[in-house]
Amino acid sequence: MVQNKPFDIAIIGGGLAGLCLAIQSADKGYHTILFEKEQYPFHKVCGEYISLESWSFLKLLGVPLQDWDLPLIKTLLATDVTGKEYRFNLDLGGFGISRYKLDDCLYQLACSKGVTVKTQTKVLNAVLKHDRFEIETTNAQYLASLVAGSFGKRTNLDVKWNRPFVLQKRGKLNNYIGVKYHIQYPTQQDVISLHNFKNGYCGMSAIEDGKSCLCYLTTADNLQKSGNSIAIMEQQILGANPQLKKIFQEATILYSQPLTISQVSFLNKNQVENNILMMGDAAGMITPLCGNGMSMAMHGSKLAFNCFNAFLSTQITRHQMEEEYKHQWQKHFAKRLWVGRRVQELFGGNFTTALFLKLMKRVPVVASQVIKATHGSPF
Repeated sequence: MVQNKPFDIAIIGGGLAGLCLAIQSADKGYHTILFEKEQYPFHKVCGEYISLESWSFLKLLGVPLQDWDLPLIKTLLATDVTGKEYRFNLDLGGFGISRYKLDDCLYQLACSKGVTVKTQTKVLNAVLKHDRFEIETTNAQYLASLVAGSFGKRTNLDVKWNRPFVLQKRGKLNNYIGVKYHIQYPTQQDVISLHNFKNGYCGMSAIEDGKSCLCYLTTADNLQKSGNSIAIMEQQILGANPQLKKIFQEATILYSQPLTISQVSFLNKNQVENNILMMGDAAGMITPLCGNGMSMAMHGSKLAFNCFNAFLSTQITRHQMEEEYKHQWQKHFAKRLWVGRRVQELFGGNFTTALFLKLMKRVPVVASQVIKATHGSPF
C-alpha cells in the first residue's frame, strides 16, 4: 500500500540525529515522518557522555535538562593497561545521561510536535524517482521529497546499497565489538574514566538516578580468543587491568545480559549516499575518542536541517544541497575524526598507551590540545 500524501522529509532511524532532525523539521512546519525499527524506550550501546557543546541545542529543542539533576563531568581519569592512573581536566566538560532516557524524551517531543513516527518499522529501500523518494518499509510504502539516513553503524541498507565500507575485508578498522552495561558502583560523579586493556578500552561515567554507564570497545579477535565468551574475555583480558578487575568484581550489574553490537567499522563513509543525507554513525563512524559521538550526531542533524530547509524553500537545488552538506560535515567533523582515530591507534597497547598518557601528563599543552581537538564548540 502506498501512502498518497507525500512527506516533505523522511528520516530513517530514530536515534539522536534522527529525532533531533525530526523536531527541527516539525518546528519549521514541514510534514515529517520518522522510521524506527525498535519501540521506545530502549537501550543502545553507547558511552552516554555528552559534551556541554550540546546543552543549549537540546534545551532549544525542548529537553528539560535543567530539571533532571544530571551529573556534570569535568575530569578525565585514564589508565594504561597496567592500571596506572593519569588525570586530565576537561575544559568544556560534559554531562551523563542514558540513551534510554534521552531518546525517549526526544521521541515524546517529536510526537507532540506532529511528527509521524513509525516504530517497529524497518526500511527496506529508498529510491529517488522523478524528484521524489519512494520509500519501501516492512509495513507500507511512502513518498517524500527528502530523506535523511540516521540508521547507525551497519544495517541492511548499507549492504543493499553496497556502501564501500561494507565491501572491505574484515581488518583492524572494521571488526570491532561494543559491550555496554548499566551498573551501580561508587564513583566520583564529575569524573569520566577510560581504562585501557589489550586491544581495547572501557569507559565509565555517571548517568541519572545514581547509576553509571560501563561501555567498552575491543576487537572481535579478543572475543574469539576467549572462546566467544564475554564473561571469560572480561575476566582474562579486561581483568588484566587491575582497575577493571576491581570494577567487574565489585559492581552491581543492572542488566540481565550485556548489550552488544558487532562488526563495528571505523572506515571512512560517504556523507551522501543515493541522494540521502547521512547523519551520525551512518555518515562516518564516530570513535569514542573523538570526545563523544552523541554531540556530533546532534550537530550533524542541525547541518542537515539547514540544508533541507534551504532546498525546500527553493534557495538551492538538490545537487547544491548535497554538496553543501558534505562541505559543512567535513568542515565541522573531519579534523575531529582524524584526531580521534590517531588517538585510538595509540590506545589498547602495552607500550603505546603508557607512552602517550605519560606525554600528555608531562606536557600539559599536548593534553589540552588533544582534548580540545576531540570536543566541539556550542552550536
